[in-house]
Amino acid sequence: MMAFITDHDIDGAALTDAVSDERAGAVVTFAGVVRNHDHGVAVTAIDYVGHPSAEEIMARLVEEFAAREGVHALAAQHRVGHLGIGGVALFVAVAASHRAQAFGCASDFVDRVKQELPIWKKQFLADGTHEWSQCP
Repeated sequence: MMAFITDHDIDGAALTDAVSDERAGAVVTFAGVVRNHDHGVAVTAIDYVGHPSAEEIMARLVEEFAAREGVHALAAQHRVGHLGIGGVALFVAVAASHRAQAFGCASDFVDRVKQELPIWKKQFLADGTHEWSQCP
């Protein structure tokens, strides 16, 4: 089980390797990537800003989802700091006995991260302005 908040590039291969388990019949990965648009507006980059409690909350979520039936390992990392288009903001790897368990866990985990993890994003727009999103 791995849960980290980092200001460095995420190594998806290392996280995938970390969930390796001989009991697993499926390993599912998810990469949340900075895209060049949001709600019809051109985006050039994003700054992710995390609350000091973010890593503790990420660890709690990883522990909760790793305890699901059939899940053998879960690793997740969220990036903070400045990311350009194509940068990986969130990476999740799940190893489970069966593919439905792995896909379901990964999808539900990402949804909960978006709901509960106190990381906010400042989007830089192509017109030179910026906006905050996912703020409480």
